[in-house]
Amino acid sequence: MENNNIVLDVVSIIAVIVAPIISVCIGQYLQDRAEKRKDKMELFKALMTSRTGWTVESVKGLNILDVVFSEKKDKPVRDAWKIYYDRLCTDKPSESDFKKIRDAQYKLLEAMAVSLGYKDKITWETIQNPYVPNGMVEAEQKQNAMQDILLGIGQMISQPGNGNATSPTNAVEQKTK
Repeated sequence: MENNNIVLDVVSIIAVIVAPIISVCIGQYLQDRAEKRKDKMELFKALMTSRTGWTVESVKGLNILDVVFSEKKDKPVRDAWKIYYDRLCTDKPSESDFKKIRDAQYKLLEAMAVSLGYKDKITWETIQNPYVPNGMVEAEQKQNAMQDILLGIGQMISQPGNGNATSPTNAVEQKTK
């Protein structure tokens, strides 16, 4: 009977020592996994919200995609990124190339959605139909037109001998005469 008590005491001591260690290891594993998922989700959201154009966040995200989706199970995401990257590196893309670029972008987003567990929730149709309000499109077009005008003015000013433009200094001198 005394041997049974000794065995129970030893098992109890081992359990008291080992249980917290196992608990900490499991907690750390779950925390690391949650952090990786959070990083993947942030990247996915940045790319989903920038389907209609580039943002600083989307470019940063694409540059770290191989790190964030580095697990073996994420190989389809990295493969889709490689295809998308290759399409983006096309010199002087045609309309056909732009369609291939857009399709590769959507395939990347689809692979990311699957990796994150959204296979049946975020569909190809969802990815292809971003919401873009008309006011936003008009504002972007106006901003682009204004940039073109300013670039034209800048080029005219930087070429004072072309006969069409006057440098700011010469314009002031002519007005004072």
